[in-house]
Amino acid sequence: MDLFEHQARELFDSYGVSVPPAEVVRTAAEARAAAARLGGRVVVKAQVKTGGRGKAGGVKMAADPAAAELTARQILGMDIKGHVTRAVMLAQPVAVAAEFYVSYVLDRAGGTFLAIASAEGGMEIEDVAAARPDAVARIPVDPEEGVTEAVARRIAAAADLPADVVPTLRALWQVMVAEDALLVEVNPLVRTADGAIVALDGKVTLDDNARYRQTRWGVGEEYGD
Repeated sequence: MDLFEHQARELFDSYGVSVPPAEVVRTAAEARAAAARLGGRVVVKAQVKTGGRGKAGGVKMAADPAAAELTARQILGMDIKGHVTRAVMLAQPVAVAAEFYVSYVLDRAGGTFLAIASAEGGMEIEDVAAARPDAVARIPVDPEEGVTEAVARRIAAAADLPADVVPTLRALWQVMVAEDALLVEVNPLVRTADGAIVALDGKVTLDDNARYRQTRWGVGEEYGD
């Protein structure tokens, strides 16, 4: 079961991964009010369970609450790869100094987990891997050992990531394990101009077979089923 971006971000925040303040709304009028609460200038993002939102026009900057209302009106109802946009997330923008890619995925073929990371975030990781294979590191993770401090440092070194992403790598692994996830991805994970490590986007796929353990997942509107 895939989560919406805003749900992934809520999970990240609960495990100590920094995310910008944001609100989710379902009408243009609500977008205007939310933008005002968030400081005026916001990023408006379609909440659909598919990639390619930016290329489809589903991610736009709005300079003020009036622009946020107009932008939300344009995005709500938009069809993105067969997914109709019924909600948008408004997030405070951040000044980005560097962008990274990090993810954990269950490697069924190898019978283990993989950490996939790159110092070239903000782009589709498949495109980066195709153009520059050496720019994407794939590191097996022993499920019994998990992502210890040493393992996180090894992942960061393999992908040429700065050492200050190590706490975030460890926190994202906790999301993977504690939430019975098949995929936890952040693209981009950024260093802001003031040196903070922040997740600007998030994708989480949960294991349907573990619902008996994760009763809070529920069904219906909360998780978008």
